[in-house]
Amino acid sequence: MTENNPTSSSEPKERARPAPEANQMMQRRPAGALLVAGAVIFFLAEFIAAAAWTDPPYSYTHHYISNLGVRGPLEALGQFMKSPLAWVMNTGFFLFGIMFFIGVAALKGLRSWRRWAALILGALVALGGVLLAFNPGSGEPPDGAVDYHALGAFASIVGGNVLAMLLGRQRQQVGVTPKAGRAMVVLGVFGLASMVAFLVVASSGANVLIGLVERCAVYPIMVGFICAGASIWNHRTVARSSGEGETSRPQMLKQQPAYINIIKMRAKAVASAKLF
Repeated sequence: MTENNPTSSSEPKERARPAPEANQMMQRRPAGALLVAGAVIFFLAEFIAAAAWTDPPYSYTHHYISNLGVRGPLEALGQFMKSPLAWVMNTGFFLFGIMFFIGVAALKGLRSWRRWAALILGALVALGGVLLAFNPGSGEPPDGAVDYHALGAFASIVGGNVLAMLLGRQRQQVGVTPKAGRAMVVLGVFGLASMVAFLVVASSGANVLIGLVERCAVYPIMVGFICAGASIWNHRTVARSSGEGETSRPQMLKQQPAYINIIKMRAKAVASAKLF
């Protein structure tokens, strides 16, 4: 009967050890919060700046997003630009880019070239946000000048959509649920396709629903990273409900022979007692 003590004493110690997956999930949660915060800041900045633009009212389907960062008044690209709270939108551009990059850098689980690819794409998004913030553009730079605002917009849109696709494909490594991972891939593809449509419509000069088409290229980034961040943040709860934090089946199989031996010993003791 003394053999019960090693088994019973070792079992609590084994259960008390912190699971590496649980620690990794806890380390990912700040990254998820930063990704959500970056997207929410962008949406809030856009909403506040657009609400302050009342004369004439700002149109989400007609006006460019960048118009919200132009103090004006001026007229360019066939549109009138006058944003009373241009600084709010430019602050939103800056913060969303920086927070996205920090959030991507804080992600745990990516290895080798995948991590470097995510960091490079995150840096493109951050660089784009900074260029947008410090170069409020009318879309018509002086002759021979570099349009840093357009470069920033291109870097953010392309980098953000490709990054959403990459993280969606590597969902297991970063702690994203299958549903959220598939949504990120679909959103990234849709965003890139909308980017091509936006360039076609903008180059044509038609200005037909140009604001809507541009948002179809930008919003998938924000929605994709809200999905990613929320999924990463809630992944610990999902893991608990699915039993990931409990003793795994291989561990149970390893422990099973000890219990079987104890049962056999007790059965032998009972059988020998009956014989006497």
